[in-house]
Amino acid sequence: MSNRLLVITGPTASGKTSRAVDVAKALDGEIISADSRQVYRGMDIGTGKDIIEYGDVPYHLIDICPAGYKYNLYEYLRDFDKAYAFVSGKGRLPILCGGTGLYIESAINGLRLPEVPENRQLRESLAGKSLEELTSILASMKALHNVTDVDSCKRAIRAIEIQSYYIEHPEKAVATVPSPMENVTIVGVDIDRDSRRKRITARLKSRVDEGMIDEVRALLDSGIPAEDLIYYGLEYKFVTSYIVGEMTLDEMLAGLEIAIHQFAKRQMTWFRGMERRGFTIHWIPWDISRDEFVGRVKSLL
Repeated sequence: MSNRLLVITGPTASGKTSRAVDVAKALDGEIISADSRQVYRGMDIGTGKDIIEYGDVPYHLIDICPAGYKYNLYEYLRDFDKAYAFVSGKGRLPILCGGTGLYIESAINGLRLPEVPENRQLRESLAGKSLEELTSILASMKALHNVTDVDSCKRAIRAIEIQSYYIEHPEKAVATVPSPMENVTIVGVDIDRDSRRKRITARLKSRVDEGMIDEVRALLDSGIPAEDLIYYGLEYKFVTSYIVGEMTLDEMLAGLEIAIHQFAKRQMTWFRGMERRGFTIHWIPWDISRDEFVGRVKSLL
C-alpha cells in the first residue's frame, strides 16, 4: 500500500476522525491531518482535536506551530509532502483526514505554491473594508483560495494578497499548475442535515462545558492579540468577542452555533464542487457500525 493515499473527509461533526482512527488500526495506517486550525498548539477544545481518540495511531500535522501564527496553504502543502513521504516510506497507509477542502483538493491535485510575501501597501489599501467587500474583491479574482475558511477580514486580506502576487508575478504562478497524485481513494462520511445540526448543537454545548471559553482566555492571557484569535474564525472569533465584551454569552453562543451550521454548508458545497471537478467521493453513512465502515473502505482499496 506504499503508493496509495486514502482520504477520509466530511463536514464538521460527521465523526470523521473516529472513522479514520478505526480504519488506521485495521489497515496499518497513520493519519495526516487536513484541518486548517488543528495545526496550532494550545487551540485544542475549539478545534476539536480529540487527541485521545487517536490512541496509539500515529498522527501528523497537528500541533506544529504556535497559536497566533498565520499558517498558510503553501506551508501546508510543503508539510503534507514530508508527512506523506515519511508514512509511505515506512510501508504504512497514509490517511488524510479532515474537513478543510482546499487542503485536501490541493494536496491530491499535486498543487504546489511559491511562498507569498507580505504586501504592506496592499494591506493598508484594504484596511477598513468590510468582510463582504473583501469577499467580493476575492470573488472577482481567479481565486485559488478556499472561501470556506474566509470568515474574517484578516483572512480575506491575506487571500487577496496571495492572488495579487500571482497576478503580478505570472512566472511564479507557473508553479501552481497541478500534477495530480495517483492511487487516491476519497471516502466521505455521509451525514444527513438534521443529524449534523443536532450533533453540532450537542458538540458546542460539550465544548463549552469542557472549558472552551477558558482555553481562549488563556490564549489571550498568554499575550496573543485578540485580533489574531479572531482571525481563526468560528469558536475563536466568537469566544474572543465575548471575552473582550463585544457580545453577551447568549449572543456568542447563538451566533457561534449559526456560524458553525453555515460553515458545514460551505464544506458540503466545496465537496460537491470537487465532484463536479472530477473527483470521485465514495460516500459512506455516518451511523453504520465500525466493522461495516472499515469493511466498506477495504473494499474500495
